[in-house]
This record gives sequence, C-alpha cells and structure tokens, in this order.
Amino acid sequence: MSEREKTRLVHASRGKIIGEVGTVNPPVVRCSTVLYKDLATRQAVRDRRAAGERCFSYGALGTPTTYALEDAINEIEGGSRTMLFPTGLAAVAHPFLSLLLPGDHVLLAETVYGPARAVAVNYLTKRNINCEFYAGGHEEVKKRLKPNTRMVYLDNPGSIIYDVQDLPALAALLKGRETFLVVDNTWGSPGMYKPLALGADVSIIALTKYVGGHSDLVLGSVSGGPRTADRLWKDANTLGQSVSPDDAYSALKGLRTAAARLAMHRQHTAEVIAWLERQPQVKRILYPAHPKDPGHALWKRDFKGANGLFSIELADRYKQADADRVVDALRLFGIGASWGGYESLALTYPIVHGWKGGALIRFHIGLEDPADMIEDLAKGLAVL
Repeated sequence: MSEREKTRLVHASRGKIIGEVGTVNPPVVRCSTVLYKDLATRQAVRDRRAAGERCFSYGALGTPTTYALEDAINEIEGGSRTMLFPTGLAAVAHPFLSLLLPGDHVLLAETVYGPARAVAVNYLTKRNINCEFYAGGHEEVKKRLKPNTRMVYLDNPGSIIYDVQDLPALAALLKGRETFLVVDNTWGSPGMYKPLALGADVSIIALTKYVGGHSDLVLGSVSGGPRTADRLWKDANTLGQSVSPDDAYSALKGLRTAAARLAMHRQHTAEVIAWLERQPQVKRILYPAHPKDPGHALWKRDFKGANGLFSIELADRYKQADADRVVDALRLFGIGASWGGYESLALTYPIVHGWKGGALIRFHIGLEDPADMIEDLAKGLAVL
C-alpha cells in the first residue's frame, strides 16, 4: 500500500471545522424524522433528491454520519457514488437485484463467495435469470458470452482458493457491450485493489472485514462507476437499504487504522507461511502474494498489498477429516466464518466450488505474535 493510500485512509471524510472549531471524527447523527423550516423547503429538498442529489431528508435515506462513510469509501474506491448496506451479503445481492431483469444471462466465476452463489441459484434462477458458472478467466468468459449476457460477476481473488483473474482483460473483452462487470473486492479492501480503475462497473466490499477490523459490526458497500452508479443508488433508496449511523461511525474509526493493521496482518502472514511451507504435511499455499502462487504475477501487477487471509492444501495422503482434526487441535485460532478482525481464525470446508485438489484449511492470521501462532500450528499439524 502506497504512502498516499495510507494518508487517504486516515483523512477521507474527516470531521470539518465549522466556525472556529471542529471534531476529528464526524459526529454520530441518529434520527428518523428530519424537520424543515417550511413546506417550500421540504418540497425543494424532495425535488433535489428526485433529480439525483443526496440530501439529508429522512433518517432511512441516510444521515451525515453515513454520508461521511459513503464519501470515504467512494474516494478510496474511485467510484461515481457509493451506497451502504446493512450486511456484506446485502451489498452482494444489490447489483443482481438492480441491474438484472428476467431473461438476462449472468456469468459467475466458479469461486464466488458461497452466499453469492446461493443468491444466484436460489433466487435469480427462479425469476428466469439464467446463471452460468465458469472456471478459469477471461478466455472462458469469451467462450460463454451470449447476446443477452448482462453481467459477469467474480470475487478477485476468488473465495477460499484465492485464484486471481485478469480484470483489465475481462474489461477489454466486454467493451462496447451492455454487460456489467461486477467484482467483490472484499479481499483487496481498503485501498489495496481498485476494480473500478481496472475497468469494472461495480465494486463490492464487506466492510465487516478489514474496514471494521474488530469483528463487532456487519456492513457492506457498493461503489458504482459511470454506467451503474445512479441506477444502483436509486434502487437502493427504493428498496429501503439503510445502515445504522453508529455502525457507520465504527467503520470510519476502523478505516483510520486499517493501513497499520493490514501491515501487521501481512507481516505476520509472511512469517507463518514461511514456516508452513517447510512442513511435510503441507502441499501448497493458496495466497496470491506468495511467489509460488499461480496468480502471483497478476497480483503483483494489479494489487497494492495483501492481507492475512489464505488457505493451505494438505499433502495428498490426508483427507477432509484430517483437516478437521488439525483445526480442532488449535487453541489460538478461533473457529469462525468471518475474518478481517484482530484475531486469528481457522476453518475447513467440505465442499469448495472450483477446487480440484485435496483437503483445505483456510486461515486468517491476526495480530497475535507470529511465534505463538507457529507454536500452535505445530501442535495442530502434529495430530497428523
């Protein structure tokens, strides 16, 4: 992460001086009803909002606190406008709900986030939206494009196995088509990856993760480029998408320290991986920042940093039950489905779409001392 990006994370949407003094952080504004001085003012605000202007007009439509977080994420992502959602999954679902219509065709990467796959399979297909999953990169997308392909959707890197796709190549492939390129950018946020600058139309972040940073809030964002931003914003308002100003305030606080925390996560991860790859029980490290990873060249070209999330493949002789035994033997690593907080986590998956290899364990490396984590991992692997 560049020094300029570190500065941006600290200063984006800081509190403002009004008169002689101001606050470092934007204040928390909690409200439902907004009062107007007269009916003419109310009508003027309604007209401005109908024209697409973001106005403080009703609590469910946003407050100065949530606007500050929207502006901060939008600045970091380089979007035309950013919307907030009460969960990361709500943010994932919104581009599907807003940009697709019955009869449309969607191409989704095989390695998308599991709940995103569930939205496609359990919701979109029942509404006559044809969802097709592809394995690989832009070459596979090219083979599968149809006249009615309205969206290409991927996590970059992919979930659990962290495969990296060539986003500029995908954008070049879709240029001139009415096909939206949508990317879940949670792994690369905040500030380490810029899908919109690389040609995507939409960038999604689960702010729950590294932006929040403390495993104490759930929140999501959707940043749209010129082709999608206004439509996404209007539909978010229509659907009543709203977030707590207190959660927005917590996310803003997390944003200020994100660069420092990510640097520690990355450093600790490098030490843990260096130890893991010397262990006979470990066949492969799945982590784009690792020089031996198949996606390393693309990561080095397009990303500005990495985090503490990766997976390992156990040696061929081990099965899924063996991976489960390793995780159960760990003491410093919690067993939890989320990540991005200060604590280390480990989890196994009986089914990983797009994975043809052996038993996997996903790790999130936290802020504990790497020596303690390595000692714990040694005890875990010893059960094998």
